[in-house]
Amino acid sequence: MEEFQAFRETFYKCFVRRADALVELTDAILTAGTVPSPPHLSLAVVHRRGWGSLYAALGKGRIDEERLRELLPHYPLEHGGTECAPLVYAVDVTAWPRCDAETSPERGYYYHNTA
Repeated sequence: MEEFQAFRETFYKCFVRRADALVELTDAILTAGTVPSPPHLSLAVVHRRGWGSLYAALGKGRIDEERLRELLPHYPLEHGGTECAPLVYAVDVTAWPRCDAETSPERGYYYHNTA
């Protein structure tokens, strides 16, 4: 439990602005299951703010990406009993996270193998 608390405290410090709202939004994303739209995340029990706070956090909140990159490797995921598959962490920090979205047909999907 102490390790989890240490992670949460350090994770909180990764948010430069609107940290409280962004942490609650993260908790909602991790616990709410499938939701049809972002405002539905504000209905999650762990998100104690209104939907307006959610959008303000998304619009004005800031993440210290370098600090987050340093944090994640210090708390590796469990293999779940199998040692054959390597752990892969993916953090998307692009400006266009849904390049194949139907609402933006001019966007393309491009695969870049970095291995």
